[in-house]
Amino acid sequence: MSLADQLFINMCRDILENGTSTEGEKVRPKWPDGTPAYTIKKFGVINRYNLQEEFPLLTLRKTALKSATDEMLWIWQQKSNNIHDLHSHIWDEWADENGSIGKAYGYQMGVKHQYREGMMDQVDRVIYDLKNNPFSRRIMTNLYVHQDLHEMNLYPCAYSMTFNVTQKKGEDRLTLNAVLNQRSQDVLAANNWNVVQYSVLMHMLAQVCDMQVGELVHVIADAHIYDRHIPIIKELISRPAFPAPKFTLNPEVKDFYEFTRHDVGVENYQTGEQILNIPVAI
Repeated sequence: MSLADQLFINMCRDILENGTSTEGEKVRPKWPDGTPAYTIKKFGVINRYNLQEEFPLLTLRKTALKSATDEMLWIWQQKSNNIHDLHSHIWDEWADENGSIGKAYGYQMGVKHQYREGMMDQVDRVIYDLKNNPFSRRIMTNLYVHQDLHEMNLYPCAYSMTFNVTQKKGEDRLTLNAVLNQRSQDVLAANNWNVVQYSVLMHMLAQVCDMQVGELVHVIADAHIYDRHIPIIKELISRPAFPAPKFTLNPEVKDFYEFTRHDVGVENYQTGEQILNIPVAI
């Protein structure tokens, strides 16, 4: 069993056994039939993934690595807010007639700001600091821009990354670590998807900045399981798990803006049966 599987199983059991139900509360999400989408939730879930030890792809069921990478690059590299730039349909419910999700996610990454070193957007600022001032405690991004929330079709869920670089004793290369902050997460639909996305991001940034990957710490303020997902989760965490697969990244790419979803790969990825047609609350 991989560490990612064990963390996922422990988190789900904790939510189911010790979480708080929102049934009867006034909740925003609805199921497609109009029924309120209640949850069982836990506040302040923290999971740590050592990316030097394994790549955290869940083996209980398959996580689509290239699709997850594609969405991450849509936000961080293309800095797009239009679903027509994606190769999947995961954002279709939140797009307008032109395909836009408003001033959300990639839009915020592309906004340039004036720094002492010149005009840069958030991604370029991160890369600049990792290369020129790696021990800074100020290397971070933020998508939760309050003045633009009213023009976002969905408020950012995973909204902030804080990068922290360490020099391990006896090692020449620096180690890249990060904290991913998430205000809310649908555990069944999105947990491993987000973990995989930001693990890929860390591998890519480490490669282009000549570092090695370290830890990804995932902080979730509201980790929840929707009521209609409970039997699915119970079945999922009862499955046998398999060893962690090996992650591969095209070593020839040295510029973050040259990566594509085809530059990532996985070897020896054994998984349980995929879960199809998961109901999504909107």
